Amino acid sequence: MPTVHPTAVVDPSAKLAEGVVIGAYAVVGSHVELHEGVELRPHAHVRGHTTVGARTRIFPFTVVGEEPQDKGFDPAMETELHVGEDNVIREHVSIHLGTPGGGGATRIGNDNLFMNGSHVGHDAKIGDHVIVASNSALGGHCEIQDYAVIGALTGVHQFTRVGESVMVAGLAGVAQDAPPFSLVAGERTTIRGLNAVGIRRRGFSPEVRKELKRAYHIFFHSKLRLEVAFERVREEGLASAEVGRLVHFLETSERGFSRPQ
Repeated sequence: MPTVHPTAVVDPSAKLAEGVVIGAYAVVGSHVELHEGVELRPHAHVRGHTTVGARTRIFPFTVVGEEPQDKGFDPAMETELHVGEDNVIREHVSIHLGTPGGGGATRIGNDNLFMNGSHVGHDAKIGDHVIVASNSALGGHCEIQDYAVIGALTGVHQFTRVGESVMVAGLAGVAQDAPPFSLVAGERTTIRGLNAVGIRRRGFSPEVRKELKRAYHIFFHSKLRLEVAFERVREEGLASAEVGRLVHFLETSERGFSRPQ
């Protein structure tokens, strides 16, 4: 059975799974579904068409599933928020519903950490094992891929992508796509190198790390035109899955991507 503090306000139609714990003065709206082992700390606020995956912990004064900050949004629109499993959502975090123009849903993966005061805008897509540090803001429609780390006080522009295993320095402004496996920093981010520590921690083999290092040199330091760089990567047989994902990311960039200074 769920454990609900007597001062919490839980709509009778909300769906609470076994092992859910709801703390004092927390608020749970009518269309909310909390899966097994979800914990809402005191004063947490969850509403809207929101699903929260198993064992996710939501800390005091969070606002999860509220209306998006979009002047064209109509409260009658039944858009959604999907939060995966094993996430940690710390104090004063806000995560908003999607909008019809953005596919109707904001989506959060598994095992992510949202530190205090961070914000996830409408229609954002967050992968797995992501860290968003304190007081960072992720604009609407942005995409943060697996294992990315967003440094404190960073702003990510709407519709921008941050690739897998990217390390974004604190106080950064991400206005263009950040290529996978990179270190980016600056008021308008530029590439500062390969995220060697991050890819080593993920357990990539020495061969894969060597291929990524070579691919990075070709794309960002050889001064080749991008089309020529793609061809050079193929000619040199850099064929690991990780290099393939990097190539695909660059080929599909719509906003352009960060480059070295």
